[in-house]
Amino acid sequence: MAIRIDSILEYLQARLGLSESQLKIYEDKSLEEILREEALKGNQAAIQLAVAMFTNPKQLIELFQLANPENKLTIISTMTTSQIEKLIPMMEKKDLVQGLHFFSMDALMDMLQKIPKEELVKTVFQLFSKKQVIEMMPEKQLDKVLTGLDMDKGYLLQNMKLIPEMYLRQIIESITGEEAQGSSNDLRNQLAQMGDLDYKQAILNLEPDQKRQLTLLIASGDEKYFNNFDADAYTHIINRECQKYDVVNAMGVIKTEYLEKMIMQLPPDLLSIVITQVDTEKFADALINKFPETLARFVAA
Repeated sequence: MAIRIDSILEYLQARLGLSESQLKIYEDKSLEEILREEALKGNQAAIQLAVAMFTNPKQLIELFQLANPENKLTIISTMTTSQIEKLIPMMEKKDLVQGLHFFSMDALMDMLQKIPKEELVKTVFQLFSKKQVIEMMPEKQLDKVLTGLDMDKGYLLQNMKLIPEMYLRQIIESITGEEAQGSSNDLRNQLAQMGDLDYKQAILNLEPDQKRQLTLLIASGDEKYFNNFDADAYTHIINRECQKYDVVNAMGVIKTEYLEKMIMQLPPDLLSIVITQVDTEKFADALINKFPETLARFVAA
């Protein structure tokens, strides 16, 4: 694949004022050779264009028709991996997200597990409501959150105000082996006075539906607790319930720095295709100021 030489010749004919007969002579010559010969003839337009190619992005865009993704791809395909990676930060976030479509669902799930938990949770909330998340979480995950080391015991007991008394009595009796007496407030005080092991076991003994209600109340009041679910629990739900198209769109809330790292995991040929979406003027400027050797190869070709 190559940038169409006939298009370049048409541009040069208009820019340098070449006749049809001159154009025919130059058909098999490189761009560098054409400009050199015209410059030696005193063609000021050729001299100006030779200078502009290495200093003016807009001139470079016109000459190589860089607005055409195929022409960008031709150039990008000759660049090293390290050069291509330097182009990634120039891309718009929406184009990075579109590039995620090249990954398989399994690969997307793997990457979601490796980003910071808060980024994963943001993505999850693009796909599900808080209530849906809690409803789909395995009971072991609810237990993990409710009895975790960073669970505020006072905060949990406060939210147990909405748990019916009968369930409070059941979990207390499951620990003490005796009939539980008193109001809802009295029962919560009894829980508060239990030792750590007994208290946590009492919470684990709640009916599953009550665990879900309690976890939803706690996590809705303080969203940090959604970060305590395991990453693979989230990705299992996503993989089971969602289509790839919806997952990719939801990943648009992830910080750009993590999307860039994801895109870098694409094979070189697919990565090159994604990079063609980079802003054309930024790309031309990069060729001039960061990759002049790449530009020189195409000028000499």
